[in-house]
Amino acid sequence: MEQNINSDVLDKLTKVCICKGITRAAIKTAIKNGAQTVKEVQKVTGAGGGACKGKRCTEKIQKLLDEIK
Repeated sequence: MEQNINSDVLDKLTKVCICKGITRAAIKTAIKNGAQTVKEVQKVTGAGGGACKGKRCTEKIQKLLDEIK
């Protein structure tokens, strides 16, 4: 149980999209709610819409998709 709490806290604090400040928790929620591709996750969360246009977060989003699916 304690491990899950720590994981949840880390997910809320860890930014996947640095430009837009989108957290790992927000990405995971989007995936759990049905987003199945990087583009779908980006559309739902706004990730990838910052200054770098997804160069920093696209790979991280894909990794989370692969882990959760």
